[in-house]
Amino acid sequence: MPSDGHTPDDERPFPDLLQDQIRHEFTAARQYLAAAVYLDTQRLPRLAGVCYRGAEDKHAHAMRMIQYLLDRDHPVRVGGLDEIVPEFESARAAIEFMVRREEWLTARVNVLTRTAWETGDYVGEQFIRWFLQDQLDEVARITTLLAVCDRAQGNMFDVEEFVVRELRISAKPDPAAPKMAGTSRN
Repeated sequence: MPSDGHTPDDERPFPDLLQDQIRHEFTAARQYLAAAVYLDTQRLPRLAGVCYRGAEDKHAHAMRMIQYLLDRDHPVRVGGLDEIVPEFESARAAIEFMVRREEWLTARVNVLTRTAWETGDYVGEQFIRWFLQDQLDEVARITTLLAVCDRAQGNMFDVEEFVVRELRISAKPDPAAPKMAGTSRN
């Protein structure tokens, strides 16, 4: 993951930072997919399912951001991804990696929010607020999953049972979510 500290790039306009965030979201989608495949190879289908859904969610984030730029008549580029980690030393390591990824993405969304507000781009600020709440939820979910992994002390059956019992993720679309590119609805 790139550095999570304040960089000179943070001084760029909101649409430029959002363009970068599209790449970060697509990268996160692929990283979740890589973690899901790893977990599936370890025969942990419930944990893999959490990551498959995470991949879909991050892809949807990028598509929402693309639609926002299109709606505002800003240029949109879809290009390469940052490096993807394809293998992990354990299921716990995969989850821990995703916690760090989510925390980093949250820091980037915070920069986007601050930039929009400081530059008076109130439409951009309103748009990005939904992502702040979504990141809060995602960090909480994956951090809880990591804590459960730690408490299970290697008994992945207990972790799988926790996912089934406690991590019910709604398949219903969020009516407050920004529109995704390529769709007529969320």
